[in-house]
Amino acid sequence: MALKHVNAVVVGSGAGGGVVAKELATAGLSVVLLERGKSYSAADCRKDDLRNQRTTVLGNAFGPDDERNPRVLVDEKGRERIVLASEGGYSNNAACVGGGTFSYGAMAWRFMEQDFRMKSIYGAVEGSTLEDWPITYFDLEPYYEKAEWEMGVSGDDSGNPFKAPRRKPLPMPPLPPNREFEILEPAAKRLGLHPFHIPMLRNSVPYNGRGACMRCRWCVGFACEVDARTGTHNSVIPMALATGNCELRTECMVSEVMVDDHGRARGVVYFDENDRRQEQTADLIIICCGAIESARLLLNSKSKLFPNGLGNRYDWVGRNLQGHTYSGAVGLFDFDTYDDVGPGAQIAICDYNHGNPGLVGGAMLANEFIRLPYHVVNYAPAYVPSWGLAHKEWMRNAFKRTIVVIGPTQEIPIFDARVQVDPKVKDHWGIPVARLSGGKHPHTMEIAHAMTQKAEAWLKEAGARRTWRRQPSPGLSGGQHQAGTCRMGNDPKTSVVDKYCRIHDVDNVYVVDGGVHVTNGGFNPVLTILAIAYYASDNLIKTWKNTKGRV
Repeated sequence: MALKHVNAVVVGSGAGGGVVAKELATAGLSVVLLERGKSYSAADCRKDDLRNQRTTVLGNAFGPDDERNPRVLVDEKGRERIVLASEGGYSNNAACVGGGTFSYGAMAWRFMEQDFRMKSIYGAVEGSTLEDWPITYFDLEPYYEKAEWEMGVSGDDSGNPFKAPRRKPLPMPPLPPNREFEILEPAAKRLGLHPFHIPMLRNSVPYNGRGACMRCRWCVGFACEVDARTGTHNSVIPMALATGNCELRTECMVSEVMVDDHGRARGVVYFDENDRRQEQTADLIIICCGAIESARLLLNSKSKLFPNGLGNRYDWVGRNLQGHTYSGAVGLFDFDTYDDVGPGAQIAICDYNHGNPGLVGGAMLANEFIRLPYHVVNYAPAYVPSWGLAHKEWMRNAFKRTIVVIGPTQEIPIFDARVQVDPKVKDHWGIPVARLSGGKHPHTMEIAHAMTQKAEAWLKEAGARRTWRRQPSPGLSGGQHQAGTCRMGNDPKTSVVDKYCRIHDVDNVYVVDGGVHVTNGGFNPVLTILAIAYYASDNLIKTWKNTKGRV
């Protein structure tokens, strides 16, 4: 039996998809929200240090599972191998209702004005595809505000003189400072820097019917037991469902967008929880799968009119894959710095996001999220053995006496950092898998190395008796901050979607996730994804109403 036709199919329930589903449903459109993963609660996700805390050697607590979802990774020397979701190089994003917002750290950064005008400010960078966005910060500012107030952001960025203008302050105060904040704040000020409280999608006080953060050690990488951390699963998706206009279907793997003989999308093909092939027709298709999976879906949506994939007439789908090159330093102190108070990360500076002589951009620097013992091993210096008595002694001495300062270096996009679909390897449902290849621009590495020096200087000023730098690798970047593969732009020959996130070649297909980012800022990108989702939905609804349902 054919499924009932709807106004909109939204593929993916993360930051982008959750907001779009809510906005369309509250505007009166009938919506089907398809999610490839399951719906979880904190009760479903035990606190297992070996499966959580961004350490996935025993599998991903929030999906996808290894057996059904391989990828192919091609390294800098052209060697290829199949990688599983629990292995390095996969660039995993959670697969569940809420997507990455179910288990993320929840830093809620607005990009800076300069981040939308990188080419205008810094000029062309040889070997890169650096470009300005077709929109400005001020186009998004009202939607940043809407995300902050509708979903709930705590913090205080009034001490940040580099932030872009805002009309309203954050709706909730910051959490009280932890020990690391108290150590790092005066040191930053002595260096002439401008420290402040990190904005977080996390309740510091009761907000929107959810309680305040209880500050447990199991935070980023874990499910929140008290629902204090805001994700689409506990905010906008329940609002969408409450309208009666939205249906959420979980464990549904979408394989292609169907296109008619006139080049108009008519729906999607997906496999349901019982692996049965289904066709859901709709007037609108909004793809919100994350930069890698959205590109994969478009590339797998081949037809007579689009033999190279949907939106890929000029070979830009899957190009310019960016994440963030995390770089910083670790400091070992003679006194305890660890107070066992979550979420850990609380203090940041934006002094180095721009204005660094000889560098194109930079990064926000902050202290790291709370580190469990297993995770601290990743921050040990090279001289520490990986096992044995010396390893144990270092852990005993260092676990409570280290501070990590680190930040997401804004990457220089390149054309050959990309997502393709593999010609041979298929997933559980017979769908060609994502094939990842390329690396980082050399200047990205230069910026990252400069940021490690800035982080180390801050730690030394704070009293660290020994420091060591966290140097990044030149390999392909992706992960939870993946972006760029379906970039927005005014020229169809050098972009995939227009400034409202609509695919240039098809008037009823949109991409709304980090894939549309032209550049990815020196910040965690989730608030920008949320803002773009509100912004794109606003235009889509206006267009829908003006054209009486035919966009």
